[in-house]
Amino acid sequence: MSNINPGAGGYGPPAPQQPPGYGYPQQPGPGYGYPQAGQGPSYPAAPPTAYPQGPGYAMPMQPSNGMGTTGLVLGIIGVVCSLTIAMEILGMILGILAIIFGAIGRGKANRGEATNKGAATAGLVCGIIATVLLPLLVFAFFASMFSASTF
Repeated sequence: MSNINPGAGGYGPPAPQQPPGYGYPQQPGPGYGYPQAGQGPSYPAAPPTAYPQGPGYAMPMQPSNGMGTTGLVLGIIGVVCSLTIAMEILGMILGILAIIFGAIGRGKANRGEATNKGAATAGLVCGIIATVLLPLLVFAFFASMFSASTF
């Protein structure tokens, strides 16, 4: 049997092979950071391209229009409920919520996070009408009815 790499003296098992870079003396490896001028590997320059590389394009953020839309819907429902005498309390509660959501929606639109400033403003106005104006009109109507019946 012949060994390709016989041990010392030309016979016996082959001497163990060590991968390059192990053993003594060791070559100093590259340090941390950028290599100084004249050190480190040199890379070939990239071939010129016909079109320059632009920055990566990410998907733009979607506007968050939920608060303004919610304010508008609650304001409209609040006005309708305030016109109905049996649901006036519900209309006032929905009007208060419409004021809150409309104000938050306008703030987002002013900061550029939303695109529905008109809907948020309409919700704010409808909420104010449902909360303040219509209950005052209903109160004035009932007050006039009671004052007219006392004569």
